[in-house]
Amino acid sequence: MITAENLTKRYGNRLAVDDVSFTARPGRITGFLGPNGAGKSTTMRMLSALATPTSGTSTVLGVPFGALTNPGRHVGILLDAGAQHPGRTGRESLAISSQLMGMPPERVDDVLDIVGLTAKEGRARIRGYSLGMRQRLGLASALLGDPSVLILDEPANGLDPAGIRWMRGLLSSFAAAGGTVLLSSHLLLEVEAIADDLIIIGDGKVLAQGSAADLLAAPGTEVHSLDDAALQRALVAAGFEVTVTASGLTTSATVDDVGRLALASGVVVTDLHPAATAGLESLFFSMTAQHGREDVSA
Repeated sequence: MITAENLTKRYGNRLAVDDVSFTARPGRITGFLGPNGAGKSTTMRMLSALATPTSGTSTVLGVPFGALTNPGRHVGILLDAGAQHPGRTGRESLAISSQLMGMPPERVDDVLDIVGLTAKEGRARIRGYSLGMRQRLGLASALLGDPSVLILDEPANGLDPAGIRWMRGLLSSFAAAGGTVLLSSHLLLEVEAIADDLIIIGDGKVLAQGSAADLLAAPGTEVHSLDDAALQRALVAAGFEVTVTASGLTTSATVDDVGRLALASGVVVTDLHPAATAGLESLFFSMTAQHGREDVSA
């Protein structure tokens, strides 16, 4: 469980995060979205006690992050895959962290295997790693303490399509086992594929939040019948909006309303279902169009 309550962060006269509140729940993946400069990374740094809020509070597993004993055993964090000593090998980097956490030495091999880094790659210097390999190593570090919470900022950056698919499966399995995942990413299609809940921010403010199913749901009903013209007249007469489409009708009426009116009108319905959900990309741009900024760090 992650909670943020009225988090606010000022840098001089600049308001980076403005009264942000949300909850990321166990067993669910929460997508944390916004354009560059929206305040995502600053918020995640405050959650991780890497930045001090100007006002507001946050907790992880019910307590402030700084109050966690041996936090790596509870929370796995990946905010910058490049923040690793380039002269160390991947295995050395993980071994040092493992010792600090009090984890058994074999845990290093476990997480290298989980993230798909070979023994040879583990023995290589980090300076020679590709961006995708650094991302995998960063995720291995986040998983090292066998945490119940993950806070990840752009974890799929640099991964190829196979790597992105692998990460999707990994995070889904982590959440299915009861873990909490807070995921920031610009890969909207990937977030749409795995997120249970969504938080969208712009200019440091929460613009929308809720379950992905609710936020992406399109209002109304799609219907096709043996007499669409008669059904359209019945719907309009009942006060509902109706649009004729290539596949039938789209109406503001609910599925139940359409069914009752079709029955009363003697119209045989051949297809009836809620309107197709809106895509995350469409929702994102409609919410953030006036908040987007180019070439500004998040």
